[in-house]
Formats: sequence, C-alpha cells, structure tokens
Amino acid sequence: MTPSEPVRPRRRLAPAIGLLILAPWVGEYLLGNVPAGQLLALPFLIPLYGGGALLIREVTRRAGRGWPTILLLGVAYGLIEAGLVDQSLFNPSFEGHEFQRVTPVPAIGISGYHTLSFLVGHAVWSIGIPIAIVELLTPAGRTTPWLGRRGLVATALLYLLGCAIIFQALSASEGFLAAPGQLAGAATAALLLIVAAVVGARPGPPRPGPTRRWGRVPPVWLLGAATFVASSAFIARPENWWGGVIVPAVLLLGGAVLVIHWSRSADWRVGHQFALVAGALPSYAWAGFVLTALIRPADQVAWIGNVVFAVLAGLLLVVTGRRVLGRAADGPRVTGGAPAR
Repeated sequence: MTPSEPVRPRRRLAPAIGLLILAPWVGEYLLGNVPAGQLLALPFLIPLYGGGALLIREVTRRAGRGWPTILLLGVAYGLIEAGLVDQSLFNPSFEGHEFQRVTPVPAIGISGYHTLSFLVGHAVWSIGIPIAIVELLTPAGRTTPWLGRRGLVATALLYLLGCAIIFQALSASEGFLAAPGQLAGAATAALLLIVAAVVGARPGPPRPGPTRRWGRVPPVWLLGAATFVASSAFIARPENWWGGVIVPAVLLLGGAVLVIHWSRSADWRVGHQFALVAGALPSYAWAGFVLTALIRPADQVAWIGNVVFAVLAGLLLVVTGRRVLGRAADGPRVTGGAPAR
C-alpha cells in the first residue's frame, strides 16, 4: 500500500488508539514524572495527553498542514495544561516543588526556566514525538486524517474531559487557584498560538534542488546524534537566565528554522524525520533515571519501571527504524506536510 492509497477504517482506528496511549506514556512515564507504581493512573491521563495529541494531529492533517502547525499547537497545549489545567506554571509549591525559586518573574508569578521546560517538554515530547512515531509506523495514512467528523468531535470531548479530570483532582490536592489575570493571560497567549498555528504556519513549496552549502541536509545518523546531544543539553541545562532560558530559547528557535529549511529540500527524506525522533526520545529515558534519583531514590518499583520503560523506548525506536529505513531509497521524500509527489 502506498502513502496515497486510502486507509481502511480499522487501520485508521489502530494508530489513533496507539497515539492515545503513547502520548501520556512518553510525556509522564518515560520521563519518570509518574512512576511505574502509578501505572493504573494511565487511563486518567489518556484523555488529557492522548486526547490532546490526537486532536492536534487530526486538526493539522485535516487542514493539510505540517509540523510547524503541530508544534505550535503543541506549545499551546503546554500552555493550556500548565497555565489553566494543572496550573503548575503559577503554583509556587506545585506537588511540593519550588518551581518559582529559580529565574522568577514576579510581575507574572512564573519561573522563566520552568515555563520554557513546560512548553518545550509538552510540545516536543508529549505531542510531537508520539505523533511522529505513530505516523512513521503507519506510512499509508501518515498525512491523512484517521478520524471522521464524529471521531473528531469525540476526541475534542475526550480532551475536555481530561482537562476537567486533572483540574478537579489537582484543585482538591493542591488547594491552589491562579489569579484571574494569570488565567486570562495564559488563555490569551494560548489562543494567539492557536491562531498562528492555523493561519500563519503554512507549508512552503519544496525546493527542486539541494539546499545551499551552508544549509545542506546532514546525513541521517549525524542529525540523530546532534538531536540527542541538543535535547540532552536542553534537559540538563543550568537553572539560570542565560544558560537556562535565553540561550536555549535562541538555539531552539534557530534549530527550528534550520530544520524547516532542510525539510523543504529535495534531499530531505522520511529517515531524517525519524532521526529527530530517535535523537530526542532517549533523552527522556535517561532523564527518567535522574528524576527518580532526585525525587524517589528509595522507590524500587520506580527504578524497575525506569529500566523497563527505557527498554520499551529502545524497542519502539528499533521497530520504527526498521519500518522507515527498510524502505527503498530511505522512503519517500517528505516535507512539513504531505509527501512530495
């Protein structure tokens, strides 16, 4: 079956279900933020994480858009979750953590360091990577919608249900509610991001030839290695303004512009997209061990979970890599949106 052929309903439902499960698993369990001992909490995280990822994916593909739209909507998702739902963006003692101790912005009541962590973490790992993996595993429907209108409405309702569940649970446990101005500001910023994603992030036409020398598409292995180093450096960055906020933000923006530039080249292949995923996913695996050591060092179940989850992440990358790189000529060329014809 080629990417242009229609996908049967059963084959469309399977990737949707896979994304519903994969998004919270990567976003919370692989990172170690939720330990393996709380695996029964997964059904309560699926509506928020999985519903949000699936909704973003379906809206993007229905509009014929590509990865700039997905990632911008992912940032909006992160702002909604951290600012409006669990309110960790504004809560100075969220789950016992002093999030506003470093790089505080008193006028808004946030931490610059943790705000960047929340937004990038959700956009890349909770939303972007799960979508990319499932799409790479289902080449026939990689850039086409998986759900009909009723499925899209059901997904939106599932996401809203997830928001309500997490909001109620954390409101009861934290006893915190952000100020009206903070909530209004987060909602306005999220809305502007959504508008920019839907209206502004239009895919550009592919370039007919190779990129210029300064922007030549790197080999797949080099791109994957560089992504691992960059994503690991982002996670391990210092908790200060220059090294933890300003420089990483500039580098992230520059990296995004460079990847978009490469993706419009005739040299860009689906293997390059896999390289980005294969480089970024392991950084969450090792970060899970660090988080366990810092938060729950005596929790043996959490340590075992870190090992099992890291192995599962590796196996998932092996399966995905064989699916992607095993195709002739490294698969079809891809752009930010649909495969090039």
